[in-house]
Amino acid sequence: MLKYVFMLVFMVLFNMKMFWMVQIFLFYFVFIFMNLSINLFYFNNLSYILGCDFISYGLILLSIWIFCLMLMASEDIYKKDNYSMIFVFNLLILLLFLVLTFSSVNLLMFYLFFEGSLIPVLFLIIGWGYQPERLQAGIYLLFYTLVVSLPMLLGIFYVGLTLNSFFFFFLKELNMNFNMLYLVMIMAFLVKMPMFFVHLWLPKAHVEAPVSGSMILASIMLKLGGYGLLRVMVLMLSVSMSLNFIWVSISLVGGLILSLSCFFQIDLKSLVAYSSVVHMGVLLSSLMTISSWGFYGSYLLMIGHGLCSSGLFCLVNIIYERTGSRSMLVNKGMLSFMPSMCLWWFLLLSSNMAAPPSMNLLGEINLFMGLVSWSYLTVMFLILISFFSAAYSLYLFSFSQHGKFSGGSVSSSNGVVREYTLLLLHWLPLNFLIMKVEMFVIWF
Repeated sequence: MLKYVFMLVFMVLFNMKMFWMVQIFLFYFVFIFMNLSINLFYFNNLSYILGCDFISYGLILLSIWIFCLMLMASEDIYKKDNYSMIFVFNLLILLLFLVLTFSSVNLLMFYLFFEGSLIPVLFLIIGWGYQPERLQAGIYLLFYTLVVSLPMLLGIFYVGLTLNSFFFFFLKELNMNFNMLYLVMIMAFLVKMPMFFVHLWLPKAHVEAPVSGSMILASIMLKLGGYGLLRVMVLMLSVSMSLNFIWVSISLVGGLILSLSCFFQIDLKSLVAYSSVVHMGVLLSSLMTISSWGFYGSYLLMIGHGLCSSGLFCLVNIIYERTGSRSMLVNKGMLSFMPSMCLWWFLLLSSNMAAPPSMNLLGEINLFMGLVSWSYLTVMFLILISFFSAAYSLYLFSFSQHGKFSGGSVSSSNGVVREYTLLLLHWLPLNFLIMKVEMFVIWF
């Protein structure tokens, strides 16, 4: 794993002057990483602090892929020279932190990189955000995350003292029956997911962030929470069995409430952000059942949702660059203003509502099987959440594409090749990885 980390470090040092060169190198990095021969069931390329098993492999690949697309989406920063070199430097440092987070096999190192990845995201929001309220969004993000992370550090030290090691592989030996430790270890990941009640930082951060910030928040930062839960849950299985019904209940009820609140959103970005929280709620509740189906489905949905929501934020940004507004009242009738973008809206929103053949469909089927086998009472919530997520996706499509264009002009402004390529590179893996689904089968 260290060779990939060194490649990233040298990219940070030498390629900052070349905006597009960094993107080409990152695409090259994706294909090098794809060739990594990996055994499904064990840690590979193992050292004292770095290693790669199948959970981390998929998420590292997703991270690098999304970073390529982030640079492609941020052409505005390059064109206006809005501190573009510092921007690239910030992104590469963030990617380095994320790759190290996903490939850490040491609990303490995982914590350091997990919290370290917050700083570049904060710089992205405060440095390249749109409105003056971005400072408030940054403070929300910082405080929500840091308030729960210090108790987690104490919990990690306690585990280290008890086990005399921080190695992930040994955590299975230590089945701790200790409610307080369970709470402090799990809370940091619940805020990062985010769970209902501690989700308020996410829509705020999304609305204020630039397009690259929104893409990274939706596709990778939320997955850090799920990844952490998959890793730490084995530490306290007996407590999880008795207490997880609390998180399942909160997530399902919260998902239902938030899917209803999506219908009241005026801001396009805000609607996509709330739909992310709904998906994460279902994912979290299924993960908390600690079943094979739940784990498998949550991993699939992590990859699928990462590509889908990132693509939707790109679409919103494409409209925002043309009309200068994200309001649904202004952005009506896009079918007459940007006819060829309508197809991409349809394809990505249909994937968002888990239509076949997207990975979201397969992920949600597995999540539902995990939850229904855990308790029949979840069926009603799942039916309603599925129905409403399809409904708000259709609501977003019909409101933005149909109606009378209110821009005061009758001109047309289609996308450029870069934008179509960007959307295609979101959509292709999202819908074609379903053909290679054995990659994601039971890996724990």
